[in-house]
Amino acid sequence: MTYQFKGPCPVCGGGAFALANVLWPELIAAWQLTESEADYVNRQQGLCCQQCGNNLRAMGLAAAVLRAYTYPGNLIGFCKSFPNLRVLEINTAGNLTSFLKKMPGHRLVEYPQFDMMNLDIESKAFDLVLHSDSLEHVPDPDRGLAECRRVLDDNGRCIFTAPIIVGRASRSRLGLAPSYHGQAYTNAPDQLVHTEFGTDIWTNVMEAGFVSCDIFSLEYPAALAIIART
Repeated sequence: MTYQFKGPCPVCGGGAFALANVLWPELIAAWQLTESEADYVNRQQGLCCQQCGNNLRAMGLAAAVLRAYTYPGNLIGFCKSFPNLRVLEINTAGNLTSFLKKMPGHRLVEYPQFDMMNLDIESKAFDLVLHSDSLEHVPDPDRGLAECRRVLDDNGRCIFTAPIIVGRASRSRLGLAPSYHGQAYTNAPDQLVHTEFGTDIWTNVMEAGFVSCDIFSLEYPAALAIIART
């Protein structure tokens, strides 16, 4: 690990953090994680800001938004400074929703009322699409990202996170035993994993028709976010 995030929180500016392990043995086995991989996924999901409650994954997403728009403050300030930005949030992005919803142009859509592979939204309706750890649950991630691109206006951005294991290529779980991300031993249908993403996640972005794909790191490899542009 080349850099370990120590704060301040890019969401709220807080400086106190707490770490708890969130992975359980069956998930580690199904994902075939090494000890070091399990360690950074636990940081990704279990290191939380004690002020706003967002975990490292959500903080990485927030920091990527700030980077994409070259905003020097935190997400709270960003939401106040871009009142005309049309933002589509697909499923709740951690605890970021409570801040994003204060933007006049924000809209939250959630599964199953809205399916990322077939969004009931007109084309070019938004400037920014956000989602966090949702893409692995979409049966066809390329189609899901293509829909994100369709609803973006020219020069739009889709900024998202997905669990990425950086030492391997992506793989489909088709034909493998069902694996669920979420709460331990809670096999909810919307938590079923279809794709385990690796270093080639950028190819999904390009297959979906975006013109560029940046990988932003708040902490490598635990807090990575994708910035895709139309």
